[in-house]
Amino acid sequence: MGNDWTEENLISIRERVYLYIKDLILDGEFKTGDRLVERELAERLNISRTPIREALFRLESQGFVKTVPRKGVIVADISEKEIIEVFTILSSLEVLAVKLAVQKLDDETKRKFTSCIKKVEKCLQNKNEVDFSDLHSELNYLLYSSAKNTKLYEILSGLSDYIRAFAKKGYQKAGRAEQSMEEHLKIMEAIVNKESDMSEYLTKIHIENSKKAYVEAVKKSEEKKR
Repeated sequence: MGNDWTEENLISIRERVYLYIKDLILDGEFKTGDRLVERELAERLNISRTPIREALFRLESQGFVKTVPRKGVIVADISEKEIIEVFTILSSLEVLAVKLAVQKLDDETKRKFTSCIKKVEKCLQNKNEVDFSDLHSELNYLLYSSAKNTKLYEILSGLSDYIRAFAKKGYQKAGRAEQSMEEHLKIMEAIVNKESDMSEYLTKIHIENSKKAYVEAVKKSEEKKR
């Protein structure tokens, strides 16, 4: 990042710092228990410590980091129970999102879905060349924004960020990444065809399969440690 960081626009800097650190956590560069030192992060980004401090406060309020006596700020350890709870909430809210997306489908949004459907189909044909986790985020953005409900979008985006790293763990199950894309494909096709009941049903199945894949990955990881 380095020289790209200036403080001409402090509000923009605050948001960029927050997103940057959060992405490092979600992408696994900062792992559970790692210390996040204000001075080191400020030097890394070539900015003052103030926006770093504010970003860490914000991340702590969302459960991504926590402050530990004599250690400082560390990446939080999120329990399996908490993650499964988030999957449950995500299921209900994504079902609502697809319902609204069908109800509010207009020509412009339909074109976006059609374009995305083609992109997913192409990606499934070139499996070895695709980062499915990035594509998954893109598909979620399209779905959430298509509901045309600002508050719902904010809540779902926050939950999706929270669970992103753990969805990647679920991708460790052989074939799960491709299966997830195929599930997204069917959901988008149902939305484009204005099949509300089908899109809601497929969304429930998708979240349940994602949760199961995550739980299986955790169990395998624990077995290896024994």
